[in-house]
Amino acid sequence: MLKKYIPTFVLAAAAFTAVAHEFWLLPPQFFVAPGTTLNLKLFVGENFTGERWAGKSNRITRFVHYAPPGAQDLRATVTAADTLHPTVTFGQAGTHMVALATNNATLTLEAEKFNAYLKEEGLDNILLQRQQRNALDKPGREAYSRCAKTLVQVGPYSSADTSRAWSRPVGGALDLVPEQNPYALRPGGSLTVRVLADGKPQANQLVQLWQRSPNQSVKITKLYSNQNGRVLFRLNSAGQYMVSAVRMVPASLPDADWQSTWSTLTFGFKGNSSR
Repeated sequence: MLKKYIPTFVLAAAAFTAVAHEFWLLPPQFFVAPGTTLNLKLFVGENFTGERWAGKSNRITRFVHYAPPGAQDLRATVTAADTLHPTVTFGQAGTHMVALATNNATLTLEAEKFNAYLKEEGLDNILLQRQQRNALDKPGREAYSRCAKTLVQVGPYSSADTSRAWSRPVGGALDLVPEQNPYALRPGGSLTVRVLADGKPQANQLVQLWQRSPNQSVKITKLYSNQNGRVLFRLNSAGQYMVSAVRMVPASLPDADWQSTWSTLTFGFKGNSSR
């Protein structure tokens, strides 16, 4: 059984400076004509709003375009300059996926702030481990990496697109893999997302679905993955959507005791006219 929480509207939470947060890819449009070139934007922050990521191109470890004809590694196109401007041309009709990942950055927070940060992000297991280590009064030293995927629908959705580029696992420490194409769903349809940690199903993982619609507050649904690493969401109305998760594990790094990985998946949904 999946543990399901009633969706609630997100209120402004206590802001923490210098902490890791959701990191996502956002195209200017989720629905484009074949041959369209888009400059994808990278955001980091809270409440599916955030601010433009100021990271440099040398932070990028993966930038791959999964198109119906096949995958193309685009990392060379974003590492040539110091400032990151990921641009992708979506040539063939179908559902495309772009995946991007970063290397580690580190942070250190004083004990009280780090404990509060763990509670805020639902990392109660790490809080418990700190308690077991008698470390609740010690600073939190964290290394964190990020991975983001976005789905773009090129041309009208067609069942003739059998490439399933949208469902490709990309590997890494934390991967969110959709098991249905959201662009094939009608309002009220079920979207199952599988959580993979180092390629294996991750049970009891908190996963959040963020929905941003015009003239409405951001809405969030929280679920925990079942024993097979799956969560099931309902897509009920038009908007921009983001699925997110964060996983933290003990680390033995020179400047970090904990390693976190932040993962997101973004897509659009047209509601009644989604197909």
